[in-house]
Amino acid sequence: MSFPENTPPPIPESDFGGFPADVAAPPAGPAAMEKGLAPALFRRFERPAPPVWRTVALHIGLFVLTLLTTTLAAVQLTRGGIDLLPLGVWGLPAAPQPGEWSRGLWFALPFLGVLTVHEFGHYFTARYNRVRSSLPYFIPFPMGLGTFGAVIRIRERIFSRREFFDIGLAGPLAGFLVAVPLLIYGFTHLPPAAYVFSIHPEYARYGAHYNQYVYDSNELANGLTLAKPLLYRLLERTFADPARLPPPLELLHYPVLLAGALSLFFTALNLLPLGQLDGGHILYGLLGRARFNKLAFWLFIGFIFYAGLGLFSLHDDWHEWLYWGPVYAGYLALIFWRVLPRPRHGLLLAAGIWAAQVAVAAAVPGVAGNPGWLVFGLLLGRFTGIYHPPAPDERPLSPGRQALGWVMVVIFVLCFTPGPFK
Repeated sequence: MSFPENTPPPIPESDFGGFPADVAAPPAGPAAMEKGLAPALFRRFERPAPPVWRTVALHIGLFVLTLLTTTLAAVQLTRGGIDLLPLGVWGLPAAPQPGEWSRGLWFALPFLGVLTVHEFGHYFTARYNRVRSSLPYFIPFPMGLGTFGAVIRIRERIFSRREFFDIGLAGPLAGFLVAVPLLIYGFTHLPPAAYVFSIHPEYARYGAHYNQYVYDSNELANGLTLAKPLLYRLLERTFADPARLPPPLELLHYPVLLAGALSLFFTALNLLPLGQLDGGHILYGLLGRARFNKLAFWLFIGFIFYAGLGLFSLHDDWHEWLYWGPVYAGYLALIFWRVLPRPRHGLLLAAGIWAAQVAVAAAVPGVAGNPGWLVFGLLLGRFTGIYHPPAPDERPLSPGRQALGWVMVVIFVLCFTPGPFK
């Protein structure tokens, strides 16, 4: 994923009614310069570059730390759940055993390998287009998957629609071309069915058909499983030996398959056609700024509508409305008040979305979206923005690039799943 560091704010277009409100800003006048803006800008852009050794040490250090946190997260995942990293890692009784370290590395190395190829796809394409960019910054995290991925920083303005398209497309395409062989390897090198007995010795007495006996209804309802996107299912059907395929509740114990499946999901995540995500750059290149920003507005509404669907219902206890209602109302207000030109229109839009969610929940009891997307919605709606900045050169793409762009849209559909975990 790439984020421009100093791309200037766009100028609102008259044919779009003032959109995008969240990325338009008035130019700084002489008064602002007199108050110290000019010296601040000078210090930002003219300060000397840090020593090369410090930059290299930072990138390598972040990668090594992310490798450690991702390996430990994989230990927790292959134990069957998502949680904080194992607290006993330094030798306490809960420390990972040698077999767990092996499974952790079998997940972390290929998974980070796909992320690394993805980011260097951005990096080398940016350098090819003579756009200065940083090496990848890996982001460690002490729970979940052990990482929030990686980003590069674009250090110069991107001047053409084609450059936005090329740099945005190169990362997910490169990662995808590594993730697919990784999954094929995982499906063609499945361990024998008895592998599960090394993790669950208590299953051995049931033999090869243990899945018919060991899961009660409560475990099936509460167990953690990995959703399978369309491409995963196609590769599974083509390359895997059905006799060796793990049951859904045991898939987390297969680190290579887990790394491949999550690599597909991260590819799809970056291809979401919003803002300055890679998918936003691609669709902006295909459609142009005006059409893309109009489409992004409706896509973001649908995204948030699905994410919060089922959180509140007319059948909920009043305590839930009292305690969590103001929190959710504040969340919706925070992400929508800058989406429309006037804040009050954004607040009305937020209220309408919440009312529609409650109405659908009343009409279809039990319907549920994926609240995990609300965190990503906050990042898009409040920080990065859902619209795309303009480029001075807005010439359309060549036919070949347009064809490749629509191929990436198909890849997004094949790799995306509304929720990676169930």
